Amino acid sequence: MSRFQLTRTLDEHSAEEALRADVLQGLSARPKVLPPKWFYDTRGSELFEEITRLPEYYPTRAEREILLARAAEIAAVSGARTLVELGSGSSDKTRHLIAAMPELELYVPVDVSASALEGAAAVLLAEHPKLRVHAMIADFTRPLPLPESAGPRLVLFLGGTIGNLLPGERAEFLRSVRSVLSPGDALLLGTDLVKDESVLVAAYDDAQGVTAEFNRNVLAVIDRELGADFHAGDFEHVAVWNRREEWIEMRLRARHELTVKIRELDLAVEFAAGEEIRTEVSAKFRQEGVRAELAAAGLELTRWWTDEQGRFALSLATATAD
Repeated sequence: MSRFQLTRTLDEHSAEEALRADVLQGLSARPKVLPPKWFYDTRGSELFEEITRLPEYYPTRAEREILLARAAEIAAVSGARTLVELGSGSSDKTRHLIAAMPELELYVPVDVSASALEGAAAVLLAEHPKLRVHAMIADFTRPLPLPESAGPRLVLFLGGTIGNLLPGERAEFLRSVRSVLSPGDALLLGTDLVKDESVLVAAYDDAQGVTAEFNRNVLAVIDRELGADFHAGDFEHVAVWNRREEWIEMRLRARHELTVKIRELDLAVEFAAGEEIRTEVSAKFRQEGVRAELAAAGLELTRWWTDEQGRFALSLATATAD
């Protein structure tokens, strides 16, 4: 039996239809918004990998620090025989955890990129001769039909990605995760923590301008996929800390009055000078808030680990009785 299986739950037109809907709705709204998932074409993914290596961008290093220090403990506490990772990407950080899980039988990476899934699987299968990989091309924000597998199962959602969801979306997502968990299963969640505003803003507005290029890349995606005539130079990258909501907002601000035509949508979008598109929210968390959000979804926070500087947290939560 093959040790690698690839399942597709997204048809080839799903992404195109979703992009059209998001752009039409988001650029017709006031204020204008675009979901951050459209950053990640090939170029956007390359830029994000570059961002994770920048001195200002601490979350990736902080989370890796925790995984390296706590992998054996996470493995022992969870007892997982199946590992499911939502938004797995290259699975780079996850390799530290898998290496500490000798009882692991199946790894289920979930991502929208077939090339990322196949590349990560090739590395892991070579490193772990007994491991099976069942990769899934899927949108993890939608209900997910996971393959039958041995328990206990540990679901990973790393990188602080949950912060990109608005509060209502987070609640819906956590309920969806809870719905696929059985008694004894658990969720390992990565959350960036509230800290000094200057540290937070710098992480999203680096001195080299890589994050600015990453932010403006969403315009290139719309130009290419929907026949738009955005020009990146017409928009300024902006990162601000929203103290009330405790999240970073990334925005694109029009440098002058302009009109953008989007051919495939038969849409003309007017921008006033200084008008902004919000392209990302990145919420930051406190332990008590994470505990409350997990509890509301039927999950009990049982372990809480941070890096030495207290910048980032991994939390382990188990399914509570229905």
